[in-house]
Amino acid sequence: MSKRRTAISKMAENQELSPLEKKVADQIEYYFGDHNLVRDKFLKEQLQVDDGWVTLETMLKFNRLKSLTTEESVIVEALRKSKTGLLEVSEDKTKIRRCLSKPLPEMNDEYKDALKHKSVYIKGFPLDTTLDEIKEWLSDKGTVENIHMRKGPLKAFKGSIFMVMETEESAKKFVARDDVKKFKDNDMIVLMKEDYFSKKSEERKQGRVEAKAKAKTDKEEQQKQAEEEELKSLEEQKGCLLRFKGDLGQTSREDFHELFAGHAEIKWIDFARGAKEGTILFRSKAKEALEKAEAAKGGKLQMKEKDVEWEVLEGDVEMDTLKKIIEDQQESLNKRRSRGGHRGGRGRGRGGRGWDRGGRNHQPQGKKTKFDSDDEDGGDRKHTSPKKRALESNGKKAEEPAAKQVKSENGS
Repeated sequence: MSKRRTAISKMAENQELSPLEKKVADQIEYYFGDHNLVRDKFLKEQLQVDDGWVTLETMLKFNRLKSLTTEESVIVEALRKSKTGLLEVSEDKTKIRRCLSKPLPEMNDEYKDALKHKSVYIKGFPLDTTLDEIKEWLSDKGTVENIHMRKGPLKAFKGSIFMVMETEESAKKFVARDDVKKFKDNDMIVLMKEDYFSKKSEERKQGRVEAKAKAKTDKEEQQKQAEEEELKSLEEQKGCLLRFKGDLGQTSREDFHELFAGHAEIKWIDFARGAKEGTILFRSKAKEALEKAEAAKGGKLQMKEKDVEWEVLEGDVEMDTLKKIIEDQQESLNKRRSRGGHRGGRGRGRGGRGWDRGGRNHQPQGKKTKFDSDDEDGGDRKHTSPKKRALESNGKKAEEPAAKQVKSENGS
């Protein structure tokens, strides 16, 4: 049996809605409105079942509507008196649907742009404010199509809303009103939504500028502290550098440890075997270390019975050398960190430089013994099989595997 549908909006033009009926009508019209219906997956599925009709029994499962009323007759009467003309009720008063004459707008760029220009941002509500309180506050300030209470990560109200009004003109008039600058005792910020986003964009831009300036200031401060620490370190190590020159032959760093053993502790040596000069950084004053070592050797300090020229560095040369040592130390530390780190801080730096701990953990730098089984280039030659030797002795060359032949031919 066919059902006769009645449009509700013109049935009771002279009848006013009671407060409850107005709340009920507003809530249901929100469910079927432009802003909610396109996003409401459940309701959209229900519209597919019966040519857009949804039973009142189903509607009363919506928590907010159910909190207002549980009686179908109240819903029917509220929609009968509503003047929006958005919804219609079935003849048997058990179903409702959005009027076919009011289809959902197409969500294209034009619609979105219009929506943006009639939206308002309002901030300043107490965090415990309810939607009903906001709607009550807005009830005499123009036609409101939608209210979105903005929430944070924990779904708690942030104290601000986005509100969509009927037209761009009505939105601008709302922003200009004096009576929207206060909610209870709170001062309110009221802007067009577009202006709000422009302001936020400018604030973010300014924030990035300030963050960049702060990062630059912090970097300069760190650099200044690093320079002060370096200067302090240089000052603490002044007078600890000893430069040596001479025909040192195959002298090793270990030999310098033995030479100064018992007189001073060596912290750093910049020297490579075969070089004719180098530098030692002591943990104590270089002059005292030299004098003690010379006294122990009868007044003349030689290296393997060969004369060596010793010089305690001073002035600019000393400072430049200390800076270079600190740079080498930092470079060595960074390399150890990149490889996972070496414990104890011992090791050799590039070019014969390295931390020294009283001569410990240094390998003798002896000459490699050459065995008959070694190649001329220092590599170990694999043992040749008797079969291969036999082939070679007959003047023939063993065939290469097929894969290797191909590899050789194509140049890979």
